[in-house]
Amino acid sequence: MASTTPAAAAAPAAPPAAPAAPAAPLPAQPAVSASLYVGDLERDVTEAQLYELFSQVGPVASIRVCRDAVTRRSLGYAYVNYNSGLDEHAAERALETLNYTPINGKPIRIMWSHRDPSQRKSGVGNIFIKNLEESIDNKALHDTFSAFGTILSCKVATDAGKSKGYGFVHFETEEAAVKAVETVNGMLLNGKKVYVGPFMKKGERPSDEKQPMYTNVFVKNFADDTTEEALRTKFGEFGNITNVVIMRDESGKSKGFGFVNFDNPTEASKAVDAMNGNEFGGKNLYCGRAQKKAEREAMLRQQYEVRRLERIEKYQNVNLYVKNLDDTVDDDKLREEFAAYGTITSAKVTKDDKTTSKGFGFVCYTTPEEATKAVTEMNGRMLNGKPIYVALAQRKEVRRAQLEQQYAQRLMMPRPGANPRMPPGGPGAGMYPPGTPVFYAPPGSVPPGAPRPGMVYQAMVPRGYRGPVPAPRPGYPPLPRSE
Repeated sequence: MASTTPAAAAAPAAPPAAPAAPAAPLPAQPAVSASLYVGDLERDVTEAQLYELFSQVGPVASIRVCRDAVTRRSLGYAYVNYNSGLDEHAAERALETLNYTPINGKPIRIMWSHRDPSQRKSGVGNIFIKNLEESIDNKALHDTFSAFGTILSCKVATDAGKSKGYGFVHFETEEAAVKAVETVNGMLLNGKKVYVGPFMKKGERPSDEKQPMYTNVFVKNFADDTTEEALRTKFGEFGNITNVVIMRDESGKSKGFGFVNFDNPTEASKAVDAMNGNEFGGKNLYCGRAQKKAEREAMLRQQYEVRRLERIEKYQNVNLYVKNLDDTVDDDKLREEFAAYGTITSAKVTKDDKTTSKGFGFVCYTTPEEATKAVTEMNGRMLNGKPIYVALAQRKEVRRAQLEQQYAQRLMMPRPGANPRMPPGGPGAGMYPPGTPVFYAPPGSVPPGAPRPGMVYQAMVPRGYRGPVPAPRPGYPPLPRSE
């Protein structure tokens, strides 16, 4: 509490200086965009409520509460656009006067709407605050740090409405962020000493986590004739062993892996450091912490994803897809045809199980410029009597998304000869697939109920009628046949 008072006292003294620094950029912002982002909305807040509040400060052009595409429930944020032609400072006034105003009992959070996320994602001017007292909310955090410069965004992380004890403040300039870190870091806010530092992405943060403690060691890649007693003897050099087991199949044959459980984590860690990669029984052992199946699968998925992204990054814009190849074209022929445009790292014709060409392949260059030149020169060229198609290779999910988009666009296009006057729910709606051509006779060409020539119509009688059946009613005389 002692340090909160100086911060509050400094705030009134700072505002005269604060507008002086951003005086040049502030009037320019609304001229570029008069759009505001409104977050932390209660789920039942509507556009009408927002209009009633924001129209008090200026002419509102539009308001949109963002909703789920399926359930139509609010996503908890909205966009408010002011008519800057009538009042160019309306959005600025709304940001200053309406921020943290409660709607439906929940304070809203207002900031400038930036369509370009590069500034937000860059981390420039963004600081991290932790060890916050529970009563400090978004407004209190904003009031504390507004003395150092213009704040673009300010948020305290919460869970079910309760503070998690940390938050973020994004300043307009890096200088304001540095000043806030130097001044507030280590101060007391509401009786608790806070940490303030530059925001760092998760992958950039220093790893200060302790290694997990474990006593169970996973051992694999040992000989089939290795016994539990042999493992116990070897690993017993590092400490007291409580249990040793080798996994076996139904016939009792070793699966080549097992577990050694030590009495304490220090001994287990010592055994892993000493035995991992060492030779035992003529084979190099693998030793590591025993993991649960779900944990091991998650680790393998992460490793696979890292390798996949590295592979995608490596071959981005240098790998070419070539199709419509003649069956006689092999790897050497493909490399020969494309070698004139740069250094080729690999050239491969895809084949089936019977080593028969599937008609397509891939050519990989060392630079994107070489690949682009090859696409320009080779696409459509005749190769062994067939015109080949050459383009940059795409990942399967990217190609599928493009095809789905093209298919959806074709469905939306009117087909030639379609009746433009036919309403979407007209006759036949739901009976045929979309886009199926349907013929509609011109009005008056077929009179209602007109008998067809050469046809005899049986008179209809009520069900259960026992009287004489009326004679058939003839239609038009039959048409003469041409001999």
